[in-house]
Amino acid sequence: MRIPSNVLIFALVFTINFSLLSQENKIIEIRKAGGSRKDQQTYPGANILFKDINDRVLLFHEGALIESDLAYFYSKDNFFKAEGNVIFTQGDTIKMTCKKIEYNGKTKIAKANGNVFLKRPDTSLSTEELKLNRITNQAFYESEGVIVDSSSTLTSSRGKYYITEKKYRFVSNVNIYNPKYTVNSNQLDYYTELNEAYLYGNSKIKGENYTIECKNGFYDLKNEKGYFKKDATLYYDNKIIKGDSLYFESKKNYAAGTENVSIIDSINSSIIKGHYAEIFKARDSVVVTKNALSISIIDKDTLYIHADTLLATGPKEKRIIRGYYDVKILKNDITGRSDSLHLDRLVGLTKLLRKPLTRKQQQIFTEAQKNKSNPVIWFDKSQMSGDKIYLMSNKETNKLDSLKIFGNVLIIEKDTLSENGFNQIKGGLLDGSFKDGKLDNIIITKNTEMIYYLYNDEDLQLIGIDKTTCSGLMMNFLEGEINDITFLVAPTGNVYPENEIPLNDRTLKGFIWRDDERPKSIYDLFDKDEN
Repeated sequence: MRIPSNVLIFALVFTINFSLLSQENKIIEIRKAGGSRKDQQTYPGANILFKDINDRVLLFHEGALIESDLAYFYSKDNFFKAEGNVIFTQGDTIKMTCKKIEYNGKTKIAKANGNVFLKRPDTSLSTEELKLNRITNQAFYESEGVIVDSSSTLTSSRGKYYITEKKYRFVSNVNIYNPKYTVNSNQLDYYTELNEAYLYGNSKIKGENYTIECKNGFYDLKNEKGYFKKDATLYYDNKIIKGDSLYFESKKNYAAGTENVSIIDSINSSIIKGHYAEIFKARDSVVVTKNALSISIIDKDTLYIHADTLLATGPKEKRIIRGYYDVKILKNDITGRSDSLHLDRLVGLTKLLRKPLTRKQQQIFTEAQKNKSNPVIWFDKSQMSGDKIYLMSNKETNKLDSLKIFGNVLIIEKDTLSENGFNQIKGGLLDGSFKDGKLDNIIITKNTEMIYYLYNDEDLQLIGIDKTTCSGLMMNFLEGEINDITFLVAPTGNVYPENEIPLNDRTLKGFIWRDDERPKSIYDLFDKDEN
């Protein structure tokens, strides 16, 4: 005999209300059903609730309403199973649909199966199986899940949803698809309201003109910006940027890195390293500070430039590199040191510049102290310094073509046959030329002075020390040493026997031997604390 639905509901509600007085957990309420029956053999202890033409089965428990075509309700266990177009709603915040659901009123845990679709005001989740814990306000899924919000689609093999925090935690094979970018990660925490993601494990973000890889990071999906750590790499503007920590902001065309930063420029065949770097794409510029080191390939040789700060700007054919504060350069055929550097690839010009002396320094410094602050370069065995040094290269071959030194020119070579002798030439202006990348000859003009050790060609016995002044002279080089000197105007001076010249008179005014400053390896480019 079929029991009328209104009588059934009244009896069950009466039983439920009576039970509430003796139980701490609220009993699941049956709000509506088309009818009810029992099958103790197949479903012992269950009330089988089913729909009819007018009514579907409605079950309610502490703010959650579950609608279905069929339900097996175990009142003693405060538990039910429902199936057939199941709709689970919790206030106006959660709506979930599925084929089947199990719900325990004691633990407040719901297990949904089959085409599960969880809808929130800001996102939706689709998966095959979902467990919802209403006490902790968390949802779990162990099968493929798809999350859709206003701008992106997210997929993962496993995941957890923190309802109160509006946060998803995706685990295993996480992917985000957006018209502007894609994100792949081992694990990802996604805050739906803020549209922000925290990345864990091997992660990759690929945008329209950038790619980011890391093992730990934060990404603002709405604004396409974030910071990244652990093996962080940014592929951006034909450059590869690596660092212990990277920051990137797409809209501002800006990136920055801290600690162990490397910027690899494949187009310019160069690498710039340092402890802090900034990249400005719109200006095609890179700034690197703290132990900055530029490494570039020039004419099948490696040029190292070290400075406190390096600035590289412009495309390959117009590339300009600027170095500031204690610049050191190292190359097979030349080394140098200066306060600042300016290298212009377009015209093939490298400038080594001094830091201007203060008025007080100009007054109290000796000429040697002033010369010590001048830029200096070394070619093989020759040390050359001056107020400023210009090196010109052939733009086609990248080989050194000419050399100019302006003001307080000083050339020094250690005399190889005497114990403490130095060959020295001093002047106001130097013009030099190279042959096959090697220094070939130079001309020195303006108040030229010279001290030179002369030897007999036959037995290499010292003839004497030549001290000469003139308005100009020319020198030729052979195998990196001064080979021949020609005076351009009649000189004044003499060759003195060694014992007739006191040690103090064997050096020109302003003489300073700076071989201890000469970088002989890449490690010499850095101070002890920097190494």
